[in-house]
Amino acid sequence: MQPGNLLILTCVLALIAYWLGYTRSRALAKPLGGIKHLKSLPTYYGARAAIWCGVPALIILALWAGFEGKVIQLIVIGTLPPEMIPDSLGQASLMMSQISNVASGALPAGFVDPELAEAAEVLLQMRANSTLYMNALVISIAALAGFLGWVRIRPLLNAREQVETALRWFFFSCAGVAILTTMGIVFSVIFETVRFFNRVPFWEFFLGTSWSPQLALRADQVGSAGAFGMIPLFTGTLLISLIAMLVAVPVGLLSAIYLSEYANKNVRNVIKPMLEMLAGVPTVVYGFFAALTVAPFIRDVATSVGLEASSQSALAAGLVMGIMIIPFVSSLSDDVINAVPQTLRDGSLALGATQSETMKKVIFPAALPGIMGGILLAVSRAIGETMIVVMAAGLAANLTANPLETVTTVTVQIVTLLIGDQEFDSAKTLAAFALGAMLFLTTLVLNVIALKIVRKYREQYD
Repeated sequence: MQPGNLLILTCVLALIAYWLGYTRSRALAKPLGGIKHLKSLPTYYGARAAIWCGVPALIILALWAGFEGKVIQLIVIGTLPPEMIPDSLGQASLMMSQISNVASGALPAGFVDPELAEAAEVLLQMRANSTLYMNALVISIAALAGFLGWVRIRPLLNAREQVETALRWFFFSCAGVAILTTMGIVFSVIFETVRFFNRVPFWEFFLGTSWSPQLALRADQVGSAGAFGMIPLFTGTLLISLIAMLVAVPVGLLSAIYLSEYANKNVRNVIKPMLEMLAGVPTVVYGFFAALTVAPFIRDVATSVGLEASSQSALAAGLVMGIMIIPFVSSLSDDVINAVPQTLRDGSLALGATQSETMKKVIFPAALPGIMGGILLAVSRAIGETMIVVMAAGLAANLTANPLETVTTVTVQIVTLLIGDQEFDSAKTLAAFALGAMLFLTTLVLNVIALKIVRKYREQYD
């Protein structure tokens, strides 16, 4: 039985344990005069029995599924002759992949060494035994623990307290998983970034104005060992994001103001869904639109006025990205403006202020914390966009502030560096983690700034 089917079976056993615990509690309460003589409601006794049955079995299943692959790999690799045992984890992973291909039939046994063919047979036997033992252990623990939970049901047992305690631990575990996952991501990026700076000088990355991470084929190429200056990438990222924000923020914010304060109900019911439809368009469609329509149009207009423009430009990517981001700003700002208490509007209008003055002096300042949150979300969306930049702005890392030239962004280069089979021991691949760390710090700084703005105005209008 596969782990997925075993998980479903465990859930079914937990439901059966719930029903048995529920019926047993009612049966014990009947001679005493009803469920009012129970310490807890029958549903809590059933939930307690289900927890006893399901939780230990699910923990065993998760641990088994998590460590099964590593244990089997160690055992299979250990069956090989000493001279064939790999020296590193990377070589062991490659050898294990070859053995797995032989075991699955994707690679004929005659194309590999006899020792690897024998290891493939061991792998098949180990997997079969592991599945058998896992099924037996999980089902046995579920049945035994469920039986113990059912037997220990007593009228004076405070099942409600035990169930709520279990739920508190479950919620705490969920929060802990989120925190540990974040910490794991951060530390993994930091670890790889440190490895990168062991190969590339710190100042070259932060102060370098050339980005050419590929290995040079000739000594006269740009940087015989590659150039890893991040300034062109962050300049391109900020340039495209700035253009996108110059389009998205005014249009989205003014649209939200019109829809929330000036438009009638019929107009709002038509325009708001149409704006939100823009958020559902795939980014690759925006990329095609930018590459095939917007970029040539910008190039033709620039040529007609005597300017030189590239067929792929930051302006084309920024304009289309701004159109894509308009729903984020508009929808969130509209919800925030509508959340401002009506009493503020009524008080301002009662004092003789016009609707425009009420919007500028009362509603907008009160809604500013939420509006800043929407703009921050839009900025994060712009910084993380990749497809539109690849198709409309190109891959050239040019250090320029001219929006008519080709530029690239940090996220595009991260994707480019990690495409295909890569060795995580070269400066080229490790550069992706360094760029990710710098992007993380940039986003963190934006979050801190936005949080300070939100707190400042929230204190004034709470």
